[in-house]
Amino acid sequence: MPGIVFASWNRNKHLEMSSLLAPAGVDLLFGPDLAGAGEVPEVDEDRDTYAGNAVIKALAWSLALGRPALADDSGLEVSSLNWGPGVMSARVAPDDAARIQWLLGKMEGISERRARFVAALALFFPERGIWLLAGGSCYGSIAVEPSGIYGFGYDPLFVPQGYNETLAVLGPTVKSRISHRSVAARALSRMLTGGCVVE
Repeated sequence: MPGIVFASWNRNKHLEMSSLLAPAGVDLLFGPDLAGAGEVPEVDEDRDTYAGNAVIKALAWSLALGRPALADDSGLEVSSLNWGPGVMSARVAPDDAARIQWLLGKMEGISERRARFVAALALFFPERGIWLLAGGSCYGSIAVEPSGIYGFGYDPLFVPQGYNETLAVLGPTVKSRISHRSVAARALSRMLTGGCVVE
């Protein structure tokens, strides 16, 4: 299934999603590498759900580039923070290091550290007006200090349920099996290979 644009400027996410969707035969193109990608409008991710934000991003990139487009939105939800930051996860600070420090500050002195990663994927086929939506979650807890060199985002602080190390320590092999994005990608792959879209 060639020619699907990944509607994001985040190359780390593109590499991760490309690997996750490869078994379904998806050739996932990094949107900014395509001619005309500079014309893609800035998308105001103002929806209050992950799926809503994924849909508006996929639609904007698809219309701008004239191709099917896949977008994701994801976030970290922490029990003691009223399941925040949620859809605001990427916007609490300007970069990953600052976001980790923000979360550590919020969690200082708090013993209840349950958390979950949540992801939504939206894939739009403009010629047929078809949408595919998929979601996934990964449950765990927040570590008291960051550790590990793999991954990105909050991975150095997130300890998945059933493990004693963070995702950034466990590395890509484990992450590709258990992460919120991998769960969503497998669901989307089943839709694609199960005949939800007719070639």
